[in-house]
Amino acid sequence: MSTSSPAPRTALVLHGGGGPQTVAAIARHLAPSFHVLAPTHPGWDGTERPAEIDSVGALATSYLDGLVAEGLYDVVLVGSSIGGWLALEMALRAAADHRYVGVVGAVVDIDGVGAVVDGEPIADFFALDARGLAEVAWHDPERGHRDPATMTDEQRAVQQANGLTMAAVAGRSMSDPTLLGRLGAVGVPTLVVFGESDRVVTPAYGRAVAAAIPGAEFRVVSAAGHLPHLENPDATWAVVDPFLG
Repeated sequence: MSTSSPAPRTALVLHGGGGPQTVAAIARHLAPSFHVLAPTHPGWDGTERPAEIDSVGALATSYLDGLVAEGLYDVVLVGSSIGGWLALEMALRAAADHRYVGVVGAVVDIDGVGAVVDGEPIADFFALDARGLAEVAWHDPERGHRDPATMTDEQRAVQQANGLTMAAVAGRSMSDPTLLGRLGAVGVPTLVVFGESDRVVTPAYGRAVAAAIPGAEFRVVSAAGHLPHLENPDATWAVVDPFLG
């Protein structure tokens, strides 16, 4: 008698302000073990953003509704930057609404923004030029710097449109003053991962976020900034894989 293998667990990979290409490496890494979903958020990379998607909370509800419609449960949420905030908001809404019971199974928050932490302000992303962004976001700024002069008009237009969408959805402060105080309601296993050299949101910021979540684990990735999965992937998987295993 033949037996079929159980269906793989679903992982929903949530990108940050830089767009879906910033988490493509996460999706590739998880693909052998998970059924991976890596959507482009509405309004990014030329996609349409419905008027009702005007906050991270609204986007969280939209994704939860989509998972329910697909019959997906025990989903692992893996979010980077704004995506980390989105993953936490999804976990909070799933814990508070009977419609989403069992949908979220775990959260991996990679250098997530969203909370307001005393003494650890979020860098003013919208005030930074390309060089300034590389300086705060990368352990090695030369790797992260992309000279706008080398971009095509289309690439610049997409980048500018993504920035406008990010401001509309996440706000220019990229934070919600209520988030930190609500994190005690997260009821699923959570891993908070931060690049040691991140200056968009510092490891101390990440540690405060993890401390607010019951039972959350906190790990630091050396020689990495805001996108540790791009800058030091082996060290990132070394902390993420055991958690997911």
